[in-house]
Amino acid sequence: MPDLFTETAQRELGQRLARCLSGELAEEFLKTLLTLMSIVFVVNRDYRRNIKGFTGRYQFLSKDGRLTMAAVFREGRMEVVERRIADPHITVTFRDGQTLINFLLTPRQDILGAMLRHDVQTRGNLNYLNKFAYMAKQLQRLLPRP
Repeated sequence: MPDLFTETAQRELGQRLARCLSGELAEEFLKTLLTLMSIVFVVNRDYRRNIKGFTGRYQFLSKDGRLTMAAVFREGRMEVVERRIADPHITVTFRDGQTLINFLLTPRQDILGAMLRHDVQTRGNLNYLNKFAYMAKQLQRLLPRP
């Protein structure tokens, strides 16, 4: 039997995500995406397989300083952090908020192209960015269409 609280939380976060997309509010978009990911990891066994045995620390920033968000994966859980973290495995700095939204929602992320256009700068292991992009795309497929 589905948990009513979980379904309600997922629906609310999905609606917040849609509002963020229409308003292009990058920090709220990323926070909503990360929070939704953390909930789906808990309630969806198939999605949770993405982080089984995975440890990773992601730092997301924007050049203008408006975006400072992190995701920490450990022990089969994901924590969303609204500040800089120590020793991230990868730091991803986006030119601006719209670039972040475009990058995460593009059907095929072109990391190299984004770096060559100076839309995205990375420091750390690029495999972590590929993994995150894959999990974000998988999450989009799991969400009901509005």
